[in-house]
Amino acid sequence: MEYTSANLIAFIYKNWKPLAIIPFLAMVVAVAFSGPRFIKPLFESQVILFPSTTNSVSKAILPQTNGYGDEDILEFGDEQQAEQLLQILNSGEIRDSTIAKFDLMNHYEIDEDTKYKRTKLFKEYAGKIEFKRTQFMSVEINVKDTDPQVAADIANYIAYLVDKVKRRVQQDRAKMGLEIVKNEYLGLKSEIQTMEDQITELRYKGVHDYESQSAVFNEQYAIALAQGGSSRGQIKELERRLDTLAKYGGRYVALRDELQLLKEEEVKLKTKFDQAKVDVNQMLPATFKVDEAFAAERKSYPKRSILILAVGFVTFLFVVFVLLVRGTLAELKAKQ
Repeated sequence: MEYTSANLIAFIYKNWKPLAIIPFLAMVVAVAFSGPRFIKPLFESQVILFPSTTNSVSKAILPQTNGYGDEDILEFGDEQQAEQLLQILNSGEIRDSTIAKFDLMNHYEIDEDTKYKRTKLFKEYAGKIEFKRTQFMSVEINVKDTDPQVAADIANYIAYLVDKVKRRVQQDRAKMGLEIVKNEYLGLKSEIQTMEDQITELRYKGVHDYESQSAVFNEQYAIALAQGGSSRGQIKELERRLDTLAKYGGRYVALRDELQLLKEEEVKLKTKFDQAKVDVNQMLPATFKVDEAFAAERKSYPKRSILILAVGFVTFLFVVFVLLVRGTLAELKAKQ
């Protein structure tokens, strides 16, 4: 059979009743069965988040040992931060907390005695709650639910959980860092105190400032020697003091120089210790929230008009196919 435009018009004219009536009836059925009695309408709520670039409060705000930090606490994150945010959103902690908070097992009407109930629950969760990155490096939290207020509440709760989970992860690490710096700082202070005690003992023995004392005693000793016998007692006293310097002076100089280096290190560790305490006790939000989710006024699923038109179009194509097959079979029979 040749399908020219004339044949096509003739085919439509000949079969206009089934081509019109059957798709129309299918659309009527679609109208009836796409109603809320058969398909529960879903309402969608959305929260838009931008990731932040700042992880450490101390590095962004407080002075560093080499100057001020170069992190901008007001800067939006890039692709890497957006992907990290998606990983947090898809974490089991956020999923399980949301399920527990809103009792989604019962809300999604999953029977406790159902086999593989958690698999079904997670599948339902993934179908109703979606996270995606936009071209503008923001992250969307889209939640669909039969109850518009529940959809909005879930979206807002997940946005809150993002900061909570990231804060917990960072705080756990910050506490470990604080403990390490604290131990180092306290150990260094103890070492400095021990050295200061040793220097104090040397001062009790007469070594106060090795270089200046040595210079003065040697000068006085030379003068006393030049004066001869009249300064015998003074000479003995100077010799005793010089012997003391000779005996303890090297130790004094070594302790003093090492103590100076350790005190410089103490200043740096004290700065790190203070910064670590700030990072444990103070946290910046992990995101910039653009909008709060609100209860939708109109359903987002199903789109009845699109569904009905799609059913009508598919039915029309099916009828055309059946009629063409029937016509072809009829022609083959006639030729036999």
